[in-house]
Amino acid sequence: MKELDLGKERINKLLLAFAIPCVISMLINSVYNIVDQIFIGQGVGTLGNAATNVIFPLIIVFNSFAGLIGNGAAANLSLKLGEKNKKEASKGVGQALIFTIIIATLLGVLSFIFLPKLVLLFGCTESVYDYAVEYGRIICLGAPFMIIYSALSNIIRADGSPKYSMIMLIVGAVINIILDPIFIFGFNLGVMGGAIATVIGQFISFLIAIYYVKKFKTVEVNKENMKLDKNIFKILGLGLSSFITQCTVLVLFVFMNNMMTKFGASSKFGADIPLSVYGVITKINSIFISTVLGISIGAQPIIGFNFGAGNKDRVREVLKKVLTINLIVGIVFNLIFVFFPRELAGIFIKSSDPSYDLFMEFAELMCRSFLLVMSLNAVEMTGSISIQSLGNVKKATMLSFIRQIILLIPISLFLAITLDKGIYGLLYAGAISDVLCFIVSIFVIGSEYIKLGKKSYVVEPFKENTRGNYKGKHIVVTISREYASGGRYVGQLLAAKLGINFYDKKLIDLAAKESGLAQNYIEELDESSRKSTNDDRIFIAEAKVIKDLAKNESCVIVGRCADYVLKDNKDVLKVFLYSDKESKKRRAIKYYGLKKQDVEKQIIKIDKEREKHYKFYTNRNWKDMSNYDLIINVDSKGVDKTAELIEKYLKESDE
Repeated sequence: MKELDLGKERINKLLLAFAIPCVISMLINSVYNIVDQIFIGQGVGTLGNAATNVIFPLIIVFNSFAGLIGNGAAANLSLKLGEKNKKEASKGVGQALIFTIIIATLLGVLSFIFLPKLVLLFGCTESVYDYAVEYGRIICLGAPFMIIYSALSNIIRADGSPKYSMIMLIVGAVINIILDPIFIFGFNLGVMGGAIATVIGQFISFLIAIYYVKKFKTVEVNKENMKLDKNIFKILGLGLSSFITQCTVLVLFVFMNNMMTKFGASSKFGADIPLSVYGVITKINSIFISTVLGISIGAQPIIGFNFGAGNKDRVREVLKKVLTINLIVGIVFNLIFVFFPRELAGIFIKSSDPSYDLFMEFAELMCRSFLLVMSLNAVEMTGSISIQSLGNVKKATMLSFIRQIILLIPISLFLAITLDKGIYGLLYAGAISDVLCFIVSIFVIGSEYIKLGKKSYVVEPFKENTRGNYKGKHIVVTISREYASGGRYVGQLLAAKLGINFYDKKLIDLAAKESGLAQNYIEELDESSRKSTNDDRIFIAEAKVIKDLAKNESCVIVGRCADYVLKDNKDVLKVFLYSDKESKKRRAIKYYGLKKQDVEKQIIKIDKEREKHYKFYTNRNWKDMSNYDLIINVDSKGVDKTAELIEKYLKESDE
């Protein structure tokens, strides 16, 4: 970020610089699972492969909680550091660390106790059961180490040490690779050996992560900062998106495991081979997914920066190149899966295995049906992450849900049960879902691409500098108000009466200069129109501007959570203005041009958005009157008299 100019550097150079580290990090996670699968397959065979597949949902659960806490804490750390609030930043990291330890221990214990029942829920067959429990017991013992280092890896990256985080993951993976053949073949421990090697690798990564805790660059972690309070829920809220995504993966994996065993049992392949092959092929496919996701995530800062800076042509260029690269990657993987299925599957099973022929046949069938057009998934994955970078979280989440939940599960059930296609119906469902998801993705991505080509609207500037010859003591008035209550006009009148500056829309210009974001972008995400996302960069920039204004001059500031930003300042009068429903409706129709039939609904909607925005950044209730010094019903006095009332209050306070 310091060496490369995201707004001017060549796109190809930026993509190489940002995407390669992301791809490497994503691939490391895939390696853990694939290495175990290879050595266990060679040492134990089909049943061993099936056992690791049955336990894989547990690993998804562990990763989902690590992401919930780790991603949330990393986002919170970045936000608080941007606010220059080191105390809250340290507190957030400390709380996340102790909460991770509690959750990791709890999940490890519960999964160990309930493992026999969980493996059945995850689609385990009778012949695989002993292998799955044996493998799973060891994995559950290592769960706390895995969850803690996975969560900390996100926080360490946010602390400005991405290389340390990457080395931590690589060291664990390498140790796992070295120890797998030693324990599985050398000590003849079978699936247990694979699990032990994995846990040792995880434990080493855990030690490296814990060692970093005392070396944090930006925060200080101590006992005082590790006391839990309600702030932890805000931190978890920031990581909820990744948690939901992992949950959808979990649901799909458990569903497919159960369907493979159920319908496989009535086919010539039996229950164990489809379960085993599905796990093997899915984990090979994770290399493709990790590559595409790594490239897309690497492009996020480039897309986000240029979108925020108003360089929409560069955003379109990045989006086009990332889609092209990922499609090429998808096609290459697609060709490998279609033309070399036996070579891929052969890595995971010995030719002397009794089930070798059926294993290979099903692997070939799966690669040439379920994954027939897998390259099309690259569009959905790229689109989902790119659209999230543009701020449309709801649309991005919807896109990621389409294939896994909305399409694949219903289509699988329809083909397998309704059309009585059995195991073949499940396999055909993959390709059908991929095609349908591709069509939807093209429409969604296309609509966003077209929007980027449109010129942003220009808002007529409003002259808000009303400074006169104010000679009173230093005072800042913050005005929070219900929509259409007349609060903005009260603020203007008050500023004019006092002869001080009035800041509302003017803050957009100042925040744009502070953050480097385009004015039009901030206008588009301004307070009354933030529908699905909050941009931390805007809040941080506006908060800094508000603090600077409050320090250097007397003024009136409307909205922007100013009462919270200046909560620790003296000489601040915090005002909340409200009005009755009918008055707000009349004012909105007359002054804001709202239609009579929609006005009430629109007022309620905008007030809810303001309340959500305020809650997100302050963790306070917007309508908690204890936050304010003056609460006035504008209708009781009228706009002019309300301004006079506040002015009178200030003068009396001054005396």
